[in-house]
Amino acid sequence: MSIKTSSPAAVQGTSLEMRRLNVGCGRDVRSGWLNLDVARLPGVDVVHDLDRFPWPFEDNSFDEIVLINVLEHLSDTIKAMNELYRISAPGAKVTVRVPYWNSPDAISDPTHKASFNERTFDFFDPTTANGRDRSYYSSARFKIERLFFYVRIIAGLPYLPVTWPGLTHVLVFLAHRLCGIIWVEEVELRALKPDPLQSAST
Repeated sequence: MSIKTSSPAAVQGTSLEMRRLNVGCGRDVRSGWLNLDVARLPGVDVVHDLDRFPWPFEDNSFDEIVLINVLEHLSDTIKAMNELYRISAPGAKVTVRVPYWNSPDAISDPTHKASFNERTFDFFDPTTANGRDRSYYSSARFKIERLFFYVRIIAGLPYLPVTWPGLTHVLVFLAHRLCGIIWVEEVELRALKPDPLQSAST
């Protein structure tokens, strides 16, 4: 399937096989996924500016969504998270990777519009203190299932994932005092929303 669109009209046919969405894919085109980007690159299925709302998909369209180094480029994090929630099916997995707020990656790119740290996504998780106290920030409701970081010993070398919770806490402690400790953070979210089919039958 190849869909080229820049209109906000809902893209049809995602239920066929494309229940997985690769948002802001760039050249990371994935087989078996619906690949979306603002640029008409080879392999891109949907062309759309993510700062234009709504995104061109129906509610509850996707079981899995990834955004790899995308959210930091968007003008409104809250609106983007609301759209992710809207197009997520109940229980959908959403993976977001962003540069850590005081890393060289975060501050060097002039197109970055937002900063993120280990507490940012708490505001979209109603099981956290920030999610409960500031629930009016957003209509999006996700459960944080996993949060980990990437480090880089020397610029130019590959990122190294750090997933062990004990070590991630140490990294956060150091990163609050020294720049360039954590380079990238990745969070795995689960959409907390009722199944519309079950709701209709009750």
